Amino acid sequence: MTRLILALLSLLALGAHGFALARESNKLTRVEAYEEFEHAAVRIEQNATDEDVEVVFEATSGDIGLATLRVAAPDGRTVIDFKAPDSKLGIRHLVLESPEPINDGRLQKDFPAGEYTFTGSTVSGEKLGAKATLSHKLPGTAFFVRPQAPRETNVPVKGLQLKWTAPKDLASCVVVIEHEETGAKLLQATLSGAATTLAVPDGLLKPGTHYKLEIGTVSREGNRSFGEASFKTAGRK
Repeated sequence: MTRLILALLSLLALGAHGFALARESNKLTRVEAYEEFEHAAVRIEQNATDEDVEVVFEATSGDIGLATLRVAAPDGRTVIDFKAPDSKLGIRHLVLESPEPINDGRLQKDFPAGEYTFTGSTVSGEKLGAKATLSHKLPGTAFFVRPQAPRETNVPVKGLQLKWTAPKDLASCVVVIEHEETGAKLLQATLSGAATTLAVPDGLLKPGTHYKLEIGTVSREGNRSFGEASFKTAGRK
């Protein structure tokens, strides 16, 4: 009788263990069943000239648009909860930016460093998932050589070579020229992290006109630090 009871207890224990394994197996299967986003990323961008920062989230679903997107912070809080309930096509690419407070730690507190979990569904019902890591480490900024910051005048409209110095071990550099009065973007180029010059195409700039130059340094973690300089071209309008 004692042996029978022990045998029954062993079977029950094995059954419970098997149920636990099956439940865990189902859990893993459900996670693995999620398809990957085409692209999912989170980064911090700093404007070193204005001393402000923002966090930027990007998500791309693929060919089929998103109906929902949820992003959870490392501490479990939902920081993005996007829905397009009445759209038949959905949204395939989202870039969502926070406000830009002064870099006093508030943004880093609200968006802690660590792993962010992206989950979503497409308008066809497909489940998507991805993880992206946010770092609070910002790259050093570029130093403007030509034109010089904060403002240089009599800059030539032809044969202009932008020059700068930047920290080592960058992933890339981003160079932007805008019309200062209208904000219209005239040039944007992504260069290697080792780049320190860029030739401005002749004909892009007009005489006697104010422009804004931005140079962004991009770290290996994806964070960006932008510096700004203004310049006025030589001649009259």
